[in-house]
Amino acid sequence: MPSLLITLPALDEELAIADVISRIPTEEISEMGFEIETLVVDGGSSDRTVQIAQDLDCTIIEQWGEGKGLAVRQAFKHFLSNSHDYLVMLDSDGTYWPEEIPRILNTIPKNGIAIGDRLRGNLEPDAMTTTNWVGNHLLTWLAVALHGRTINDLCSGFWGFSRGAIEKLELNSLRFEIEAEMYTSSAKRNIPIRHVPISYSKRKGEPKLGSVKDGASIARKLIIRRIFPTPYEENQ
Repeated sequence: MPSLLITLPALDEELAIADVISRIPTEEISEMGFEIETLVVDGGSSDRTVQIAQDLDCTIIEQWGEGKGLAVRQAFKHFLSNSHDYLVMLDSDGTYWPEEIPRILNTIPKNGIAIGDRLRGNLEPDAMTTTNWVGNHLLTWLAVALHGRTINDLCSGFWGFSRGAIEKLELNSLRFEIEAEMYTSSAKRNIPIRHVPISYSKRKGEPKLGSVKDGASIARKLIIRRIFPTPYEENQ
């Protein structure tokens, strides 16, 4: 029976995380033939995020430091040190719909990746600011122009991975540039990518992504990986 690791990076998400976890369609996923582990990677929450996740029988690991990039990379280490076959990652702020996990799973190509596409899916009113919508389109265009691989929604936080794909990824991102680096590494290593139109809702709680600062970091990562395709500290 294949094993699925559902990963939720979290930092002070007590307003949303219980709803996200409870909406994971565990029965449907089990009927697809998967064993499931739900992993919350906590970035130092000062609210009830960890307690809520523990009460809902999630595995909890604490990050090495701050930043979503660290959370994702630590989840990958946990994945590779266990016998999991697939990993699905989504944010714990209520923006992504856990009910769509089976669609992501069914789209993952052999030794490849499936990426949730908000821009061609069901983008709810007020879910994304105009600045973020424009910035995402510009960053996605820049990614394709620099690296030559099609991607529809570079900054999506809803991804599905095969074990073969995770074994090939080379990453050292610390913060929100992690998705850009996963894309550039996939382009460099010829990892197959598929796109899945998904739903996207307004987050619960205060946003953590800063439009200008984080957008600049993402663009910088795209440019650096075009010049230096392999990260220096991939095992950090």
